[in-house]
Amino acid sequence: MRVLTGILQESKEYYIAIQKELNKGIGSLPKGSVKKRNIYGRTYYYLQLRNGEKVVHKYLGKEKPVLIEKDLKKRKLMLQQLKEAKQALEIIRRSEGKRNARAR
Repeated sequence: MRVLTGILQESKEYYIAIQKELNKGIGSLPKGSVKKRNIYGRTYYYLQLRNGEKVVHKYLGKEKPVLIEKDLKKRKLMLQQLKEAKQALEIIRRSEGKRNARAR
């Protein structure tokens, strides 16, 4: 039983560390999505995001913002990984609760 307890504790510490690292990385990446608009036959790119309840558009330029799109994809992937880490932590916490309830 000690081995299982040790494995659960190590897993919990691992997922907590991953969660902190992902939160830190997500905070440094831009939010929103890139929108392309055609105005009078010319293409312009905007970053669309929410500011409270309002949707805000920030002008990015006439060139396709490849770096921002890359960062947005990276952020989306990190958010998915964060969700998976939270789910794993929830499973670990539930298993700890059941183990403690049986010990009583």
